[in-house]
Amino acid sequence: MGRALAASRIVDAAPDPYVVGHWVLKAGSKVGAVSVTAPGAAPVTVRIIPKVPMARLFFLLGYSLDPRGWRDGQVDVAEHREVLPVLAHAFERQTDRAIRAGVLQGYRTTEDTALVVRGRIREAEQVRRRFGAALPVEIGYDEFTTDIPENRLLRAATERLLRLPGVPRPVRARLLHQRTRLIDVTPLVRGQRLPEWRPSRLNARYHHALHLAEAILDGASAEHRPGGLRIDGFLFDMNKVFEDFVCVALREALRPYGGRGVLQARGVYLDEDERVRMRPDFVWYGDGNASRPLAVVDAKYKTEKKDGYPDADLYQMLAYCTALGLPAGHLVYAKGNAPHAGHRVREAGIVLHQHALDLDRSPNGLLAEVSDLAGEMAAIAPERRSQVTTVPGPV
Repeated sequence: MGRALAASRIVDAAPDPYVVGHWVLKAGSKVGAVSVTAPGAAPVTVRIIPKVPMARLFFLLGYSLDPRGWRDGQVDVAEHREVLPVLAHAFERQTDRAIRAGVLQGYRTTEDTALVVRGRIREAEQVRRRFGAALPVEIGYDEFTTDIPENRLLRAATERLLRLPGVPRPVRARLLHQRTRLIDVTPLVRGQRLPEWRPSRLNARYHHALHLAEAILDGASAEHRPGGLRIDGFLFDMNKVFEDFVCVALREALRPYGGRGVLQARGVYLDEDERVRMRPDFVWYGDGNASRPLAVVDAKYKTEKKDGYPDADLYQMLAYCTALGLPAGHLVYAKGNAPHAGHRVREAGIVLHQHALDLDRSPNGLLAEVSDLAGEMAAIAPERRSQVTTVPGPV
């Protein structure tokens, strides 16, 4: 089983040098719960608890999914210490709120072959398939139904959670009840592309539940069979959770200053031939289609050691600043010995800023830190220094 865990890459696993037959496990950046089954061995469940409080983790996740609609405390998570029970409990509560007033209905375009005309005749298909025959008829029609993308996502996420280990029995019972309410909705086929939905006034009560459903279904789950190894569970990558929060929170905090914030910016190259592609976590551009970059940010879910942060992070940010033509770059860490440090690069004049957030602070305090960071970025951004005004932080 030790070799199976090492192959799964869920945790860092290595033989214990002091005890024969024992393995030493070390958690990486993933948190959650998975069940691992290897040929000839009994299943083993691995639960990885995050270092940050569960309420804080849930806030980071919720805010990055829906910064304007999310509110801390919508779901009580204090009673849970593990990720999966919290996620299952939160999703079930949000789903109940979404469909309590009735399962949402909408129009779905259906294409079919029938003996009677309903809706419209698909003339091109009729000619291609029937060669002029009158019957059957290739038709298309709009049907008012509950079998729409929003409900299909909720049902798929519900069934996904029901298959995972570690969901508390009371929550599992409520999830089964929600699945019954969605019984008329077509289940998704495993491996099938997730249906797309668009936020609107009509589906506003579904928004929170749908954001959580996408988090459950978007690939954070582990369920595969490499060789004879079976892994079934749910994992969050804290690197991505922290990165998404920082980038979304910065985008929101920079709105009063104008411009536009781009997450995972494309079209950034290190060389003039555009062969070395780069993907900064966040780039703030000025106004207009041909706007120039004003700031670049990279988020790192790391804590500062006694000898500082890794030098490789500084080299990476220096490359970003060089490629974007910026006089400064910003690295944002999860924890540090000081809230800020700056390094001026010799001969280049580029200043590399290292900022540390305090994840132990309340949500409002954490957002205030991000707001302060946005103000600092705006104050030193090219073409913005003379335009910057003081913007109050979140209340």
